[in-house]
Amino acid sequence: MDRPDLPVAAFDFDLPEDLIALRPVRPRRAAQMLHAEGGVLTDRTMADLPDVLRSGDLLVFNDTRVLPVQLSGMRTRDGNSVAIDATLIERLDMGRWRAFAKPGRRLKPGDEVTFGEDLSAEVQVKRDDGTLDLAFGLDGAGLDAAIARIGTMPLPPYIAQRRPADSRDAEDYQTLFAARDGAVAAPTAALHFDDVLLAALNEAGISTTTVTLHVGAGTFLPVKAETIRDHRMHSETGEIDTEAADRINATKAAGGRIISVGTTSLRVLETATGEDGQIRPWCGSTDIFITPGYRFRQIDGLVTNFHLPRSTLLMLVSALIGIEETRTLYLHAISKGYRFYSYGDGSLLFPS
Repeated sequence: MDRPDLPVAAFDFDLPEDLIALRPVRPRRAAQMLHAEGGVLTDRTMADLPDVLRSGDLLVFNDTRVLPVQLSGMRTRDGNSVAIDATLIERLDMGRWRAFAKPGRRLKPGDEVTFGEDLSAEVQVKRDDGTLDLAFGLDGAGLDAAIARIGTMPLPPYIAQRRPADSRDAEDYQTLFAARDGAVAAPTAALHFDDVLLAALNEAGISTTTVTLHVGAGTFLPVKAETIRDHRMHSETGEIDTEAADRINATKAAGGRIISVGTTSLRVLETATGEDGQIRPWCGSTDIFITPGYRFRQIDGLVTNFHLPRSTLLMLVSALIGIEETRTLYLHAISKGYRFYSYGDGSLLFPS
């Protein structure tokens, strides 16, 4: 698809800082939900979802699991030590990760950073974009176990800048569907779902299934290009198995709707769907960039949180419901005090 030459500034908005959620509400289903359908906005809560959706609809969740990839350590050189915080963002092989580090200017290739008694890494490559490659002294399952033991949840920058991660985040920043290790950020729309809500959805005849997209750190990166056409989308890996593909196709054939829970589920669903509207088992990487003008092949609706200004996720929402409709939605959410971003409130969106 040829991307429109729209200015990124068309997806900007001003958000009061006090609307950025630093903790999720409890219980999860108590979060507010702004329902947009048929040109009408309705204020609800996530607990209302079984009453809003139809029997026969299918909710599609992302079953990726967030890894505790925030590490704190020390770099020692020439007798001098400096504290280093590293966020692992992409696994390169069994013993190497790409990472962001602070303060990155204090590191150079050849430096060793010690993160714990049995975990250290050598800086192999340092790039102008602020990323570096770390080669750990452990690999495979041993490295995974060490990271799980000493790492903490990689909270989004807009939360991490205002408070440190703690033991609550280990539960709060993981969805009920988390089963497959690989993400460095949560598929946050699914954070609103708990056992009570899932039971109510099942009672209402609304089914669920899962796909996988391992969310990368690129989801938080700002769009620096001036126009959409000039932005390069980050790539993420994922999978749709035969069982999930069959359930999705059967739901469509029976007249049910496919409701994606989160933009990550949506991206993998659209990647794996052919021009004929049929979804097929799929495994690989995708850099699909959904912007206004995109023709959706698979999904009928979207559950999603409220996103950063000038972000690719806001562009995706605009592709689904329209640019002006998205602006109206966000202005309404701000005026009503909805909570924004990863730990914030949700929305249920259908194309106009």
